Amino acid sequence: MKRTLSSLMLAGTLALAGGQAFAGDWLQWQSNSLTYLWGKNFKVDPEMQQTFTFEHADSWKYGDNFLFVDSITYPGKTTSNNGHHTLYGEFSPRLSAGKILGQKIAFGPVTDVLLAATYEFGEGDNESFLIGPGFDLAIPGFDYFQLNFYNRTSRGPRPGDHVWQITPVWSYTIPMGRSDVLIDGYMDWVVDNDKNSRGEYHANLHFNPQVKYDLGKAMGFTPQKLYVGFEYDYWKNKYGIDSTSGFETNQNTASALIKVFY
Repeated sequence: MKRTLSSLMLAGTLALAGGQAFAGDWLQWQSNSLTYLWGKNFKVDPEMQQTFTFEHADSWKYGDNFLFVDSITYPGKTTSNNGHHTLYGEFSPRLSAGKILGQKIAFGPVTDVLLAATYEFGEGDNESFLIGPGFDLAIPGFDYFQLNFYNRTSRGPRPGDHVWQITPVWSYTIPMGRSDVLIDGYMDWVVDNDKNSRGEYHANLHFNPQVKYDLGKAMGFTPQKLYVGFEYDYWKNKYGIDSTSGFETNQNTASALIKVFY
């Protein structure tokens, strides 16, 4: 099914509407942003890509949510399945044991224990379902640090049944002159999957941080609203496709970015 940028904006509208529905005691905070990315040297997909990303994050009475939707365009190139454009997104809700029980759950660096889930969706029948335990950690210097362990089931052209994925998520702020540099991102590490029941979806590691300068703060405007920087993207065995001498799937590239929070 062909999707356009209007689908991206619709996702943003729905997230905002949902946030208003949880106003008052239910919604603790929410954040929404739009990002533009441009880069090249991608693998598997066409080499050059530009991406518009909508992101929504919130914390509510019993947990937290994260959603992103990528609208990806391949300038001058097409793919056999998606033509010049494709859409990909993830929705990651988590339920907090501490919030549900109404008491603090902490031991060592752990500040909360959660039930974490993710739904990954893309063009055609590409989709994955993930569920498992999550942990919020207090690590000195970090704004936040999450560590989620997922049991993963994938559908589509490269299925993978009940394999494990480890996903740390982090944010780190470094003061720099009149402003700050924000380093945040995630890593998805699908482990020990080369001998799964069907064998199509191989073990892979996707490391995807962003390094952003708070340009708005440097210019004297409201902090944490306008960022410029780059996104680094390393993906070993991209999409779970085993890299070979005949078909390189190990991706190592970066994209320029502009990010606006609203």
